[in-house]
Amino acid sequence: MSTMSTFTSWPPGLTLEQLDQLTLLATTYALSHSLLYLPPYSPEKQPPPAPESAIYAPFSLLPTPIPRQLFAQALSLQRAYNALYARIALDTAFLDQVMGSGGIADIDYFTGALWSAWKRLRDEGVPPPLHLGLFRSDYLLHQPTTNDPVSLKQVEFNTISSSFGALSQQVAGMHRYLVESTGYFGISPLLSLNNLPLNDTVKGLAEGLEEAHRAYGISNAHVLFVVQPNERNIFDQRLLEYQLFQSHGIRVTRQTFAELGTTASISPSRALLVAPIFSGLNGTPVEISVVYYRAGYAPADYASPADYATRALLESSRAAQCPSLALQLAGGKKVQEVLTRPGVLERFLSPSEGAALVRNSWVRLWGLDKGGGAGADEAVRGANELVIKPQREGGGNNIYRDKIPSFVAQLPQQERAAWVAMELIRPPREVGAHLLRPGAARVHTRVMSELGVFGWALFGKGGS
Repeated sequence: MSTMSTFTSWPPGLTLEQLDQLTLLATTYALSHSLLYLPPYSPEKQPPPAPESAIYAPFSLLPTPIPRQLFAQALSLQRAYNALYARIALDTAFLDQVMGSGGIADIDYFTGALWSAWKRLRDEGVPPPLHLGLFRSDYLLHQPTTNDPVSLKQVEFNTISSSFGALSQQVAGMHRYLVESTGYFGISPLLSLNNLPLNDTVKGLAEGLEEAHRAYGISNAHVLFVVQPNERNIFDQRLLEYQLFQSHGIRVTRQTFAELGTTASISPSRALLVAPIFSGLNGTPVEISVVYYRAGYAPADYASPADYATRALLESSRAAQCPSLALQLAGGKKVQEVLTRPGVLERFLSPSEGAALVRNSWVRLWGLDKGGGAGADEAVRGANELVIKPQREGGGNNIYRDKIPSFVAQLPQQERAAWVAMELIRPPREVGAHLLRPGAARVHTRVMSELGVFGWALFGKGGS
């Protein structure tokens, strides 16, 4: 929710009866508008071949207030970030130095496997692909003390499997519906349609995929969604798939790495061909225009060396890669940290392209390997104000505050370069939310929602 420039405590008071009514309206809206997950399955029981039920995804009953000028700032920053990460992905020497042999690849096995696959393709003379980035830049409001102005600080920049574009659009629609149907019982003048920006993220993401598909030049080719087995967040993906088909006439093929290990092949012209996995379908392989990864961002997605080989096979084709191995490596936490060093960002962005605004959106970061042991020592001393992050997607891998000293103490010296210390972003103190999750009681707690801004860039080999 974009609001006036002054910040306020949140949320306003609601009676129990009002909360119950809003909860009923919101959950039924969610169930009616694909704001859904598949339910969790027992490890002892295989999920059914086709879904039999769904549950609503967790959400906040009220939108989170974002000062209007900071919301506009986040939108304007996205163009600069799109250009920045496109240029990093094309700078082979920079990525080799930071993420390759002699850098993170020697320390972190997952980064090393991705970088090695990319290096082998280059050594074999495979032409670089057309790169498509479907990005999401995540921000939090930052106010270290109540006397400080509220600012916007970046949490991370996502270059692979940037999810929840579709579900966040459904949440925005739900909040608009609640304003129109109840006015949120008049509890705040901020809760008006004028303060709820339209969210058409799915349209934008589909436009990026369509542009890459069109650049490929074969109109009846398919877009390949590389997915995880037993994916629970399938509705976030299906809504994008439906947009591609209904608005652009582009068909989607969905397969896992394990399935692609037997169905994917490369033609003499380097076309990526994928055979169907269902015997009832025509067995003729389809040509792929774009490989869109909704898997492949974590070690668990690669169950064996064969899955890494499949990833390299897909990238050896002439299909556009979303993301390429280079672009996935560009999104690493170590790259984020190196960019904050003096002069590094300015190698990729000029002042007229917003370099100063981008730099101002960061909190302080440093590697635990900085200055010999100085980086680790500083992290231990300032642990209560820090989080340390590995080269992984998702906050579940992070180490926070009082857990940092004991973690650093047992971390081998040679592995410290793979970990980045980051100052904690301090959201405004008086912000909370009413959170809903299936199977749990409604919770009112102090929490600040992230603001995720999506963007896309098509570049390299004919891209701009």
